[in-house]
Amino acid sequence: MSSISTGRMIDDRSDPMKGRVAWAPAKSVWITAMTLIAIVGGPLTFTWSAFGVFILLTAITICLGHSVGMHRLLIHRSFRTPLWIEHFLVYLGTLVGMAGPFGMIYAHDIRDWAQRQRDCHDLYAHRRSFLVDAFWQMHCVVALTHPPRFVIEERVRRDRLYRLLEATWMGQQLPLALALFMLGGLPWLVWGIAVRVSVSLTGHWLVGHFAHRSGHQGWSIDHVAVQGYNLPRFGLVTFGESFHGNHHAFPESARLGIEPGQMDLGWHFIRLLARLGLASAIKLPHMIAPREGLRRVETSGDAGDGHPVGQH
Repeated sequence: MSSISTGRMIDDRSDPMKGRVAWAPAKSVWITAMTLIAIVGGPLTFTWSAFGVFILLTAITICLGHSVGMHRLLIHRSFRTPLWIEHFLVYLGTLVGMAGPFGMIYAHDIRDWAQRQRDCHDLYAHRRSFLVDAFWQMHCVVALTHPPRFVIEERVRRDRLYRLLEATWMGQQLPLALALFMLGGLPWLVWGIAVRVSVSLTGHWLVGHFAHRSGHQGWSIDHVAVQGYNLPRFGLVTFGESFHGNHHAFPESARLGIEPGQMDLGWHFIRLLARLGLASAIKLPHMIAPREGLRRVETSGDAGDGHPVGQH
């Protein structure tokens, strides 16, 4: 079966459908341990200061680290920034506890590649029931019979910090854990590490599950296996990542909340970097070549000319 090569995924004879779902022991034990510690230890160690640490660290690691650093910068190159800032943002993204830099790129790109085909495996499409999808996404991987070839660009592949983070991404919690324990004792440790990691990973899956099934749709893509949808009510707490329909339409855009009223704190942080002279070459929807098959979906209040609003 022929398929479409996309970016780092290269193979014109790969098959996005044939494969088996396999349990991923390290991934499964990691999320299970963090979740159990959070469920048991969270209530037992609750203090308002520990809860505040959880909120602050979750916001920093998800917004600056995962959304801006890992997703928009490292994966999509939606803007440029000095290497020391890129390194810092990707480090924060590693602290989310999902994977190292290379693992994040691969997990994103294999899913993106599969969803762009005419059809794909149920895991990549989030087609199964809520509980099955939860187990598959957070505890398993797809072992495709004929996967595409994965090639990371040389600059990233040879980066010493990224290689270190990839090899030690779970262990990167230890310095932070030690600092939290010294500053706030066991409550800060439990809420700043286990509760934060388990909530972040579960939240990431929830956004992926619902944003690939239904919701608001400003654009659609013809002849692809999976459409993206916006979840407007969750724009604030996901720092813009819930506007996934926009992202499917304009994957290289640094701004995800591109319609009026769509709160995208990740975009506001990138704008702050730009004002400080620390971000450049920022890509927005009107600067990007339209995806093949991209169509505007007419909904109440949408502009009908096919262009996003609020490009400045």
